[in-house]
Amino acid sequence: MSKIIAVVSGGIDSVTMAYHLRAQGHELHLLGIDYGQRHRRELACARLAARRLGAPYEEADLSGARGVLRGSSLTDMSVEVPVEGGGAVTGTDGDGVAVPGRPNIVPNRNALLLSAAFALAVVERAEAVAFGIMAEDIGPSDTSLEFLDAFLAMERIATRGHAHPDLNLLAPLAHLRKREVIALGDRLSVPFEDTWTCFRGEELHCGRCASCTERRGAFVTAGVQDPTVYAAEAAAVEEV
Repeated sequence: MSKIIAVVSGGIDSVTMAYHLRAQGHELHLLGIDYGQRHRRELACARLAARRLGAPYEEADLSGARGVLRGSSLTDMSVEVPVEGGGAVTGTDGDGVAVPGRPNIVPNRNALLLSAAFALAVVERAEAVAFGIMAEDIGPSDTSLEFLDAFLAMERIATRGHAHPDLNLLAPLAHLRKREVIALGDRLSVPFEDTWTCFRGEELHCGRCASCTERRGAFVTAGVQDPTVYAAEAAAVEEV
């Protein structure tokens, strides 16, 4: 059994990761991070997960970083959260100039989140930090396995003499696709209704943004009932 700092956003992947690590017998310390995200209501789900797991929970307030993370719909209120497949929304470049691209991406965000997690690992003498990326997340930048390996190498230098001598960085879901994460969570009795995915961060999941679309599709392909209440369906019921 290891003591692990689990970075938990409150979404399906990170909450399932926490349940998975607990099932393996690890001692967990959950960390939620407010980086100024539009959908920060996900953090309430992270707190709830910690209570259900009986694990300590801390929340790092990095909300002031929103100003230097501008240009993404996740952190910049001037950038619209696009409807999946809409294709018309643009982000901005470093000079604030509108450019076509992927407005839901926050470049270098994971370096910021992991830095906070390793800082907590030092003071808690944890043996590892766990990060909930899954197979579809792995890309060329700060979601790549190359990045995680390089970040761990850097942190072992940065924390040398202060952290656990075998400090590690785990990505236990990196080999699983979204439907497989949901299947795993279903086996572990993860309360999916108390996880948050929607980029809009409103009262209900919108059901139309890229994250909601991925969530809905993954439940279908996993063959697991989706307990999520989506705004469009809720409005239709009210009209009836």
